[in-house]
Amino acid sequence: MLTRKQLELLNFIQKRMARDGVPPSFDEMKDALDLRSKSGIHRLITALEERGFIRRLAHRARALEIVKLPEAMEKQTFQPRVIEGDRRDPPPGAMPVEAVHALELPVMGRIAAGVPIEAISEVSHHVAVPGSMLSGKGAHYALEVRGDSMIDAGINDGDIVVIREQTTADNGDIVVALVDGHEATLKRFRRQGAMILLEAANAAYETRVLPAAMVKVQGRLVGLIRCY
Repeated sequence: MLTRKQLELLNFIQKRMARDGVPPSFDEMKDALDLRSKSGIHRLITALEERGFIRRLAHRARALEIVKLPEAMEKQTFQPRVIEGDRRDPPPGAMPVEAVHALELPVMGRIAAGVPIEAISEVSHHVAVPGSMLSGKGAHYALEVRGDSMIDAGINDGDIVVIREQTTADNGDIVVALVDGHEATLKRFRRQGAMILLEAANAAYETRVLPAAMVKVQGRLVGLIRCY
């Protein structure tokens, strides 16, 4: 039997994974359960793991897998309804299921979510992504993530990120930034006057503060693909 807090955490993780495809961060879990520190979340996750409800994936920061759900949650989560006459009209503008399709994008090598690596220019292979993931107009491409500096944004080493080509960014966007013409990195973008801040989502990495002339935006993150 689970405690109330254990059940709340499991329910929150399940809903976030169903919505976003990735587990929430420890900070998000802490805030959702109104706890004062992340140590409480660690204890709850350990308890859920010991009881066989979740599994922590090795060598991947913040990677969790839900193994099973309590019977009460299963009844709430899975409610198939096959009742004649119960069909509702789709909302205006809804896309019919048969129209959903996958598109192939070029994977332009690897991008550093850590220390910047050399700029990426060659296609290594292609990957299929849902068409709904490609936001807005313009070209898209994919990159394989190397490093752990963006783990608190849900981006892990080995993930494939989907990027929309663009040369501008708003504060808070996660972008592919070309630094000094030869280093490419995946970071959160912020502008402060004549300077550009490239922020990591991992407290172990410092924010890079660079003159705007040294940083060129090459695209904005619009999607993520993870293989287990």
